[in-house]
Amino acid sequence: MLSQKQAGEAMVTNLNETEHEGGSTREEEREQEQSKFNFKNILWHGGSVWDAWFSCASNQVAQVLLTLPYSFAQLGMISGILLQIFYGLIGSWTAYLVSVLYIEYRTRKEKENVSFKNHVIQWFEVLDGLLGPYWKAVGLAFNCTFLLFGSVIQLIACASNIYYINDKLYKRTWTYIFGACCATTVFIPSFHNYRIWSFLGLGMTTYTAWYLTIAAIVNGQVENVTHSGPTKLVLYFTGATNILYTFGGHAVTVEIMHAMWKPRKFKYIYLLATLYVFTLTIPSAVAVYWAFGDQLLDHSNAFSLLPKSGYRDAAIILMLIHQFITFGFACTPLYFVWEKAIGMHDTKSICVRALARLPVVIPIWFLAIIFPFFGPINSAVGSLLVSFTVYIIPALAHMLTYRKASARQNAAEKPPFFMPSWTAMYVFNAFIVGWVLVVGFGLGGWASMINLLKQIDTFGLFAECYQCPSPPPAAAPPPLAHSMAEGGGDLEGSWSPSNLLKII
Repeated sequence: MLSQKQAGEAMVTNLNETEHEGGSTREEEREQEQSKFNFKNILWHGGSVWDAWFSCASNQVAQVLLTLPYSFAQLGMISGILLQIFYGLIGSWTAYLVSVLYIEYRTRKEKENVSFKNHVIQWFEVLDGLLGPYWKAVGLAFNCTFLLFGSVIQLIACASNIYYINDKLYKRTWTYIFGACCATTVFIPSFHNYRIWSFLGLGMTTYTAWYLTIAAIVNGQVENVTHSGPTKLVLYFTGATNILYTFGGHAVTVEIMHAMWKPRKFKYIYLLATLYVFTLTIPSAVAVYWAFGDQLLDHSNAFSLLPKSGYRDAAIILMLIHQFITFGFACTPLYFVWEKAIGMHDTKSICVRALARLPVVIPIWFLAIIFPFFGPINSAVGSLLVSFTVYIIPALAHMLTYRKASARQNAAEKPPFFMPSWTAMYVFNAFIVGWVLVVGFGLGGWASMINLLKQIDTFGLFAECYQCPSPPPAAAPPPLAHSMAEGGGDLEGSWSPSNLLKII
């Protein structure tokens, strides 16, 4: 009898998967098939496995690519490489857990005939459906705060990068300008519409990463280069949390999954994206640190040490465009939360939704002006927010969702082939929670806050131009009294009308 019941449930699940997966009805799928070769759809409307892969890879590595050499100077070469691999794999695992919980939540809701048409499922809703309102509140608070500061970091990075092309304006002025530019992301409806942007963004990051690698090798090691890291615990754990932040891009995993036509295929996409990202982050960080060594401790942006050239300017411009895209990635879930809060999420008019979204951009703009600390702010966000949002909460949520035997027996997704049992999953998840809580949040939070407070003490809040080179000393004014320089006349006589005319 039990096996018949389970078979019936499996049939319901498969039926729901066929009819509703990716938020599409059969009628919508026919429309998609008919417009398969529509040029607008090719550029604008994505939902395939490749779209999800490009979105994950593009979103995972953006401005942080420029701060990883700085982290290597804090950590040392060996620790930098090992921690990238370690946090990359752990991040891929917790992204997998998020995808499993999304499938579980969606399967349960679809059995209750809940429709998600014109509604984007978000992480806090998954937590609410599986674990209750308290978990919803925790997930909402951490996720929104992380995405808020993630958007802030993109604005800071834009100002930091453009300064190395045009230093006639201070970085704070550039922040004003790029804040207005990035506000245009309010017109992009959802992650479906990032198809061409994700593709271009990853191409731009790939160019930048390999430019950093090749330019550093061609430029060679600077004179008397030293590689003394790690020298202080504060610097070591600050660098470690920046790498923890690097592979914490799956605060938008649920939204990317929901944009897929077949979300069940997402499970290993984040891992595959991470493996590609390794080919960008490790060679570039190693090469730049090899070339400049401890100089990077005072230059958190790798562009600042590379010689000016057309290739460097091209890399900066491409990174600026990619940061605009990544700003949209980080802000879009915030737009959804705000729309739901004010009752505008079901509105079909793009212009009306864009106007409703604008208040989300204003605090981001303001915070980017207050905390312009490119590099140190990454570590602070990593330790205090990413540690919970991306690592601890997904692992704990998975453990609690499947704590009962009945939940494990009826799970929509069983343990992966490389995990021998549910017990092994529990042990591994517990290890992640313990490690990130102690090393990431505890030690990392201590170190990154000390470093951030040091930057505030040195440069102050609302810094006009963070880590800009000091202007050359002003030249001494020319002597007013020519006659005195020549040995004749007095000070009063030097101000006579005839002498003033000579000076003019």
